[in-house]
Amino acid sequence: MHAKLVWENAGERTFVLILDAGEEAFAAIVDFATQSNLSGASLTALGAFERATVGWFDIAKRAYKPIEVNQQCEGLSLLGDIATGDDGKPSLHLHAVLGLSDGTTRGGHFMKGIVRPTLEVTIVETPAHLRRKKKPELGIALIELA
Repeated sequence: MHAKLVWENAGERTFVLILDAGEEAFAAIVDFATQSNLSGASLTALGAFERATVGWFDIAKRAYKPIEVNQQCEGLSLLGDIATGDDGKPSLHLHAVLGLSDGTTRGGHFMKGIVRPTLEVTIVETPAHLRRKKKPELGIALIELA
């Protein structure tokens, strides 16, 4: 991964990350957020994957149903945020729409993806810290606004 701070003003920062082929995108972004001490940010990304997994949240089961995309796919839209989780570490929440070779799409909660050939990520830090807290009644963690 290559990363560059492209803007900074009064504690707000904007980063651009370029992920290389073979990198696992979700883990790479979380690692970058940890190293950069990001506690609140929005992010967008586009690029492609040799394979990826998105998920559909089954509220009755309080769990994600994985949807495997075991083919080359375009990351048409990846949108999300970074907040501090219950463990004090950055928590990434990302949704994706993936384009397939026949023009159809798969989408959902982005769980993982092996980059091929590249993924371009823009992270915009928020001036306020965001906190994500586990909601046992739902089975997921949500951002709390204080």
